[in-house]
Amino acid sequence: MPESYPGPLAGQRITASLLRSMLPQTLRKTSDTSRSATTTVTADPHLQLEVEANAVYIWEGWIKYGGGTTGDLNLDFSTPSGSLGEWAGIGGGSSAVTGASAAPALVTDTVTSRGYMVRLETSDVAQARSFGTLGVSDALHIALHGTLRVGSTPGTWSLDWAQNTSDATATTLYTDSWIRFQRVA
Repeated sequence: MPESYPGPLAGQRITASLLRSMLPQTLRKTSDTSRSATTTVTADPHLQLEVEANAVYIWEGWIKYGGGTTGDLNLDFSTPSGSLGEWAGIGGGSSAVTGASAAPALVTDTVTSRGYMVRLETSDVAQARSFGTLGVSDALHIALHGTLRVGSTPGTWSLDWAQNTSDATATTLYTDSWIRFQRVA
């Protein structure tokens, strides 16, 4: 049975508020955010959303990022207490996962000696994943998809991130990265 939210009833008055509640909510970075010399994940200042108790959301996004060859990117999420769900990020593997000298050998790009092993695992909504960087002049992206089932406690959902390995060269999440939420139940 298809899910939708809200489920208008026959004869119900259609209001602006009701129509807005049916629309997806889009979070978009309006400026770059850089972090260096830290592995402590912190909420991104632009990619946060208040979620309702007992609601179910599906979400997708596009994260553009870059950094030095050492720091990589560690993504995590904060959710209200009692929330469950899954997420996947399709992006380049981090140096902690793979490298050009890994066995079996990776095919390398023409810019650096590092490879593009792609991460495809699904993760619990409370589990972090790391993604690779190639160098400060090389921007990469991660395609995000997920489901969030909020328990009886409403609160803030946020994309939290830091470097995977502390490095003086900053890792940056770039302007126009976005995440779109749709409430389905």
